Amino acid sequence: MPTAILTGQPVPGSSIESELRSLGFDVRSATGTADAETLLARVPAGDRVAVVDARFVGHPHALRLGLTDPRFPLAAIPGAVTARPEARQDLTRAMARENSACGAAPAAPATPVTPAAPPAPAPADGAGTGAEGLADRIATALDADGAEVYRPDLGSLVAAVPADPQARNEARQAVAGVDEEAVRLKSAVKARDGFFTTFFISPYSRYLARWCARRGLTPNQVTTASLVTALIAAGCAATGTRGGFAAAGVLLIASFVLDCTDGQLARYSLQYSTLGAWLDATFDRAKEYAYYAGLALGAARGGDDVWALALGAMVLQTCRHVVDFSFNEANHDATGNTSPTAALSGRLDGLGWTVWVRRMIVLPIGERWAMIAVLTAVTTPRITFVVLLVGCAFAATYTTAGRVLRSLTRKATRTDRAATALADLADSGPLAQAVARPLRERARRLPGFTAPAVALLGGAAVVAAAALTGFGGPWPLLAALAYTAASGLAVARPLKGSLDWLVPPFFRAAEYGTVLALAARADVPGALPAAFGLVAAVAYHHYDTVYRIRGNAGAPPHWLVRAIGGHEGRTLLITALAALLTASQFTDALTALAVAVALVVLVESIRFWVAAHRGGAPAVHDEGEPA
Repeated sequence: MPTAILTGQPVPGSSIESELRSLGFDVRSATGTADAETLLARVPAGDRVAVVDARFVGHPHALRLGLTDPRFPLAAIPGAVTARPEARQDLTRAMARENSACGAAPAAPATPVTPAAPPAPAPADGAGTGAEGLADRIATALDADGAEVYRPDLGSLVAAVPADPQARNEARQAVAGVDEEAVRLKSAVKARDGFFTTFFISPYSRYLARWCARRGLTPNQVTTASLVTALIAAGCAATGTRGGFAAAGVLLIASFVLDCTDGQLARYSLQYSTLGAWLDATFDRAKEYAYYAGLALGAARGGDDVWALALGAMVLQTCRHVVDFSFNEANHDATGNTSPTAALSGRLDGLGWTVWVRRMIVLPIGERWAMIAVLTAVTTPRITFVVLLVGCAFAATYTTAGRVLRSLTRKATRTDRAATALADLADSGPLAQAVARPLRERARRLPGFTAPAVALLGGAAVVAAAALTGFGGPWPLLAALAYTAASGLAVARPLKGSLDWLVPPFFRAAEYGTVLALAARADVPGALPAAFGLVAAVAYHHYDTVYRIRGNAGAPPHWLVRAIGGHEGRTLLITALAALLTASQFTDALTALAVAVALVVLVESIRFWVAAHRGGAPAVHDEGEPA
């Protein structure tokens, strides 16, 4: 149980103790700095602890934001400071210094008392004991020590430590003048979101989030409900009937409402966690791609084979996400990060209507799912996939072209951390690493565009060979060998070039595109569904890598990458299977490979994230671009 150390004398009418208890704190009162230090030492090392000024006046949600957010080791608001177990040493050190300073201070000169003079009043609010303003002094000391102290943006919420009755009365009037619940509901909505989500979902999903919070539901439970709803929608689509398609569209929107609700519930009640962020991100991908599969099954029941379109949509969407992740990681902590293109984008953000247009044309998850749901309900799966592919292709071209232009005009120095993240996203296996090892010194003398250029050329060669030659021929295998060599050269030096963030998406497009082309060329029942399953399993591994990096948990272990071959190893294996096996045998091999990869990556991923959650990994929550 978290502990709050209340310092100083509570003022008449104060509700600070009851407010702290309502937030789950065990409240202990300290009469001075020395007493506060003693109480701090008695709090178990694994518990959160807060130091709060007894004179605090403010909204309970201001206290909640300052004292209970699990994402930050240290946090403070006026009159209160808190530390999670990993930052306890910093808090203890600051407290000890304040206690020493208070004890070393010279005593105030005695005031002469004449027989006619009344007795001196007792010190108010802990004056003379060091308790007055202790929480704020500790927060200042933590800043001086260089510790990162999170200070939440309270907006119109009040958090103050009035020094006299008049100031206290003014603070209480300010508290009464703000609708705390309205502020809390507003802050539950993500600050940056898509047009459809902002204007058609969030106005009422925030109330659903509050309803869930008041009934003790957790964000993870709502996330799971969203997944189940989407899977039912996929099942309805798989029936292939007009009624099934209509129900699928409605359920997909319902799933998206719940998908918005889980994040809003996390922000409303500050229930953030590493496991929750992973579930939210992973289930989004699982829901969308399972729905694609349901649509393809439904179309097949009606005699229309759209598996190639479904797989193409998954490949395109996954590559779009890798472009987003790679670009953001490459520029996450770059220095001198300026660009005329970025400056122009900033100026356009000052024009309200351009903001929404630019957010809509990139087809974020809200607009994309709304489009899919409507098209499913009123058209056919083939039309749905064709429109989706055209829309996603336009969005990918727009965003990637803008980022390429920014990178070419940007003056930035990228860090070793960024290079490591891009290398992890590249997912290079033992074959590419073996090629890269002897080339490291020579690669440093090559032009800066070498890495993305050879990745693009190698990937284009293997995809073209798979798509343009007959199934069973040797050309895709030979192209895959060349691709392996190009992959090694691309990662032979640290990926710090201006366009090196394109290397991971080029690798993804090459591997997924090869699987799609070979399965289509096999032209036997079951080949494309098997390819869909294999790409889904491999894409899960790549998304899992992204989420580990975003959560500062590092990339998946090297043994996992080696066990599933790396992108170049899998590409070489698949082209070899196509050259050596018949079309029906190739389909069976794809199915077996999909099952094997899925089992390995799922077991390791689930083990890692559950262990991280139980081990108290820092809580995270994705507030970035809509996916």
